[in-house]
Amino acid sequence: MSPRNWTATEEIFRLFQAVGRASLLADIQDSHSGNMAVKVKGEDGSDVIVITAAGSQKGDLEPEQICFLSATETDYGYYKASSETDIHQRILRLPGVGASMHAHTKELAIATLDDEPKPARPPDFVPIDPLGRHVLGERVAVDWFAVPSGSPEMAETVPWRLAGRPVTTIQGHGTFARGRTLQEAFFLLAAADNAGKVVNAARRLKVDVEGLRAGMLARPSDFFVRPPDPYAVEDDEACDFPEETEILKEFRKAGARIFESFLSPFHTGSMSVRGVGDLLYAPKASMPRGLPGPLRRRPIRPEGTDSPELALHKAIYAESDFQTVMHCWLPEADAHAYFRYPGEKTAADRIVPVDAEGGFQYLVIPVLPADAGPEALIRGLHDYKVAVIRGGGVWAAGHQSLSEVLHHPSSVREICLYRIGAFERGLDLRRMEPAKAKKW
Repeated sequence: MSPRNWTATEEIFRLFQAVGRASLLADIQDSHSGNMAVKVKGEDGSDVIVITAAGSQKGDLEPEQICFLSATETDYGYYKASSETDIHQRILRLPGVGASMHAHTKELAIATLDDEPKPARPPDFVPIDPLGRHVLGERVAVDWFAVPSGSPEMAETVPWRLAGRPVTTIQGHGTFARGRTLQEAFFLLAAADNAGKVVNAARRLKVDVEGLRAGMLARPSDFFVRPPDPYAVEDDEACDFPEETEILKEFRKAGARIFESFLSPFHTGSMSVRGVGDLLYAPKASMPRGLPGPLRRRPIRPEGTDSPELALHKAIYAESDFQTVMHCWLPEADAHAYFRYPGEKTAADRIVPVDAEGGFQYLVIPVLPADAGPEALIRGLHDYKVAVIRGGGVWAAGHQSLSEVLHHPSSVREICLYRIGAFERGLDLRRMEPAKAKKW
């Protein structure tokens, strides 16, 4: 059957629609920007590319806006495939690649802008956040093109870049990612934009970003102690406790809120609920509606096969009476962990609320060093229910529901935003902080 006669299957359409809507909510797309593509097998065994149509609203796709292409066709029915189809075709020829995605990652675009004369190539982007470092690598290539959309130069350069790295970005335009699945490509774009957001927030706080980068490149083990679990592409829809409808609903609701509230990029972070002799665990806590992650039942006792992330959940339960635990890669907190008060030589060991709501809930938010072990984290959670690990994200714990524990990273984000905004205005944070916070 000719690709021109195909229509989108329900499965493909549902996936494209869910990823498109989520990318809009994540603010890495505007109403019509970007494109998505996957590789599938045709009836004759040949590769067929499925790609979004040019000018389609990725957050509100219709079935006819998904194009099926052979190796040479670029048109389908009334709609024309993306102007960057040639780039995606070349990316999808790379070994092991099943999907590609392009998005207007605004935070990363801002972080990589410069005013240098062109056509000189811009410098690589160096992430300072642990998620960016471990997922994207120590450097992300940045290229400049006179025609930054669908040009022959882009079609040559972008696939070549992606042959050796998961993402590459174009100055002032956006980012391309390749993945085994479309979800993985989206995950990589979300991590890339998050890395840009951390750098931008750090600059607003007058953090010495270049000095920090130099230290990270020279001594990464001093900064990145606990890497996130590798991204898995299998069993996202798997659930080990489908009969427990209320707790299942709570996991789905919390996962959607984590994503929609910008508390952790797509399919990052983790959360768990203590059971009797076991725990219920979500290893991809940030789950937009329609794009679930796996939900697992695991023994609460330590096992040799436990990932570092799961092992830390278990350690917290072993030394506490907490019933829920959550871990988020919160960009504003990752940036604030390196904040120094004017005149100070070392980063602050606390984040002090300067807003009324934050001050009502917390005296301080402790910031622990990168090499803080489980014992230090557990002490911080005992005292404050939430703690930031420099280079390790935000951890929170509660005695009741996931909704209760979700309140903590949400509050931390708001507290950090108030502080960043006040500092950027030139206000004296020390004068705004309550005196008792100095004696915590």
